[in-house]
Parts: sequence; structure tokens; C-alpha cells
Amino acid sequence: MDNSAFIHADEIRTRFSRTMSDMYRSEVPQYGTLMELVADINAATLDRDPALKTDLERTDDLERIDLERHGAIRLGTAEELSTMRRLFAVMGMEPVGYYDLSVAGVPVHSTAFRPVRDENLARNPFRVFTSLLRLELIEDETLRGEAAAILSRRGIFTDRALALIETFERTGGLDDAQANEFVREAVETFRWHGEATVDAGTYRCLNAAHRLIADVVSFKGPHINHLTPRTLDIDAVQAEMPERGIAAKDVIEGPPTRRCPILLRQTSFKALEEAIVFKGEASAEAGTHTARFGEIEQRGLALTRKGRALYDQLLASVRDEGGAGSAGQNYGVRLAKAFEAFPDDHETLRREGLGFYRYVLTDKGRQASAAGLDTSPMEALVASGHVAAYPIVYEDFLPVSAAGIFQSNLGGQEQRSYGSNASKDAFVEALGAPVQDEFEVYETAQARSVDAVREALRSSSQVSAA
Repeated sequence: MDNSAFIHADEIRTRFSRTMSDMYRSEVPQYGTLMELVADINAATLDRDPALKTDLERTDDLERIDLERHGAIRLGTAEELSTMRRLFAVMGMEPVGYYDLSVAGVPVHSTAFRPVRDENLARNPFRVFTSLLRLELIEDETLRGEAAAILSRRGIFTDRALALIETFERTGGLDDAQANEFVREAVETFRWHGEATVDAGTYRCLNAAHRLIADVVSFKGPHINHLTPRTLDIDAVQAEMPERGIAAKDVIEGPPTRRCPILLRQTSFKALEEAIVFKGEASAEAGTHTARFGEIEQRGLALTRKGRALYDQLLASVRDEGGAGSAGQNYGVRLAKAFEAFPDDHETLRREGLGFYRYVLTDKGRQASAAGLDTSPMEALVASGHVAAYPIVYEDFLPVSAAGIFQSNLGGQEQRSYGSNASKDAFVEALGAPVQDEFEVYETAQARSVDAVREALRSSSQVSAA
């Protein structure tokens, strides 16, 4: 096949994310209300802060706000995870980061499939937080074996989706008709099914072990359990949700409100109680299942290893106080107080090496003709106005926050004493590929921007010399 006929992975990802959004909106009507709320808050924020709008336009982030969303799924077997990696590869999404949620009593470990290069993120930053159930954390050996047997009998991908993945891997791409068919077939994996694949007794046993275990094992496939729009003011969204008839979780996960947002802040509405029919039951009397919810995120500066260490230290000092996590009294006040120790202006954050920044030539830099600027220290170029530094947006996740979202939507009593059971090697083996280190991804992005500045200045000097 002529490679020129192939549809770019970014375009396939965009088609997929839009189709997923439409499907989830039809399945969970409150998601539509949430999207409208976020759009209203974003518009008001941009009207109120023209400088923010200008910065977003300058960094190509403005147009992507409406596209910005992430999803989350939970898989049951290594084969499912490996095939999901191949499915996401069709859309240019790679596994970044390893997250052990067992430390917070959630029996999964996870990665995030997402685009990694700036140009691909700018076109569509859609990402999917993907968790793999850890059956070894089920204490009841009989139940563990039964869960494994149930999962081994299901196939979560359509035959045609698998065939199109193989076509992509064999030829290097998909044409327009194949891309559209791939999206239609791939979305079926994420669709909600109200019929359980287990009987009521088995469901109750799985649910008693952990609600998330029941969610993964009891259904035909890994229904998308939430999609997440990106807001520019999560505090305003949190305050407005009740006014729109949306029951918000009690606290926003992540760092406190800041002048310079960092990492990721998340909130959600409470999980829906949805009717299901159990296998083998002839009566129309349905049971219920609680798993799917709505989430909102606000993304800020990606932190360096040094910055992340300080963040983790400050967060732990608040969450560990009294052992209550984010449920403790006056949590928000205590969190804000602790984070007074974290610099809150970009100049300090950058100079102290706490965050990652993208360097670009200013108009003054582009007009510069003096030789030698290309070898000047980057700090000197920023100080002289030849170069500007813009925060690199954090594209990944925070395990403590993810666990907090999970727990708030699983009934509030789901903490299990799993301790820390990180098993990255086992996860990578199941995945069938290494996961990228998120810090290295940001380091590379920052380094590419520095190289681009240097090259532009060298070219400018050569033109001047000629």
C-alpha cells in the first residue's frame, strides 16, 4: 500500500477520542452536563485572564483545551494488557510511567498510554490510564482461582479490531476507510454492558473482596469508567458542580490552589449506581453495580525529580497527619499551609530546577545578529530577553491522587492493607514492552527546545556573517 494513503496516528487518535466522548455522553448523561460546565468555566477564565489566553495561544495549547480528556480502564489479564498496548500503538500512544496503587489499598498497577512528542500532544493529547488487576492480592485462594478462570474465558476485542491491528503492524498504517473501521471496532471494547458474566453469588464474593475486583471480573469487557475534560479553574468547577445537580467528591486531589499550577489536580462526581442483570437469572429483577463516574482535571507544570521529591514530601506530611489521608479535618487548609514551602513563581521554579520549561526565541532573539549568542548560557539569554521560558504541561498522573479518586467512588470503605507491592518487572512482562520514564520524557522535551534555540541562533549568526 502507498504510505501516502495512510491516516496519521494523531488523526486516528482524534477520531477515537471524539467517538469515545460521544459514546460515554450517551451512556452517562451527567457527563454531558459536566462537559458543559467545564466549557463555561474555561470560557469565563479566559475572559477574566487575557494573559493566560495569550500564553496558551503562544504555546499552541489553546485549541487543544476542548480536545483534552483522558480515560481510564481496568484490565484483567496480561494478554488483555499486551493487546491493548498494540491497539493504542495504532493511535500513536505509548506506555509512560509505572504506578503501584496497592500501597493505597487498590489491587492494581498501571501505566498511561499517551503521545509523547510535543507536536503529537499539540494535535491531540488524549491519554488512557490503564490498570491491570493483581489477582495475587486476592487473599481467598479459591476466589482467586475462580476469578482467573472467569477472565480466561472472555475476549474483550472484536475479531475485526484484532485483524486491523495486525494490518497496521504488517503494513505500517491504515487508510481512511480502515481507520474509520478501526475506531468503530475499537470503541466496542470500551462500551458498557449491563449484563454481568457471573451469577449474583459470585459477584457478591468478588465485591466483598474489593469492589474494583468485581468491576474487572464480572463483565464482558473493560467499560470506560470515566472520561475527563481539562479545566483551567478546578476550584470554580468544584464549587459549581452542586449548582448543576452534580454530587462532587469532598476534596480536590493533588496540590492546593496556586498562582503557578503544578502537576495535576483532580475531582469527580460520585459513581453511578447502575442496573445490571446477573448471569443465569430469569427474573427481571436486576442488581446494581457502582463503578463509573465523571472526573475533571487541571494540569500544571511538570516537575523535575527534585521538584517531585519536594511535592511528595509536603503532600505526605499532610496526608500522614493523623493517618486520615485527605479525609482529615481542615485538609485543604493544612495542605495550603504545607505548600507555602514550595516556590510559587515560575522564575524561582525554573532557576531552582524544580520544573521543566520549554525555551523559545523571542522576537528580540530572532532579530539578533551578534555572533556568540548561540553559546551563551540559557539563563543569560532569558535574562537578556532573547529567549522566553514556558512551563511544560504535566501529561501524566499521580498515584496518590488516582487512588483517592478510586476510593471516593468505590464506597469510601475500600482501603485494604496490601502495603507496598510494586512489581514493575511483572507489569512490564505482561505489557510486552518497557514503560517510558516520565521524567526522561520531559527532560527530552526540554532539551529539544534548547537545541532548537541554539540552532536558530547559529543560523541567525551565519546569516549575519554572510
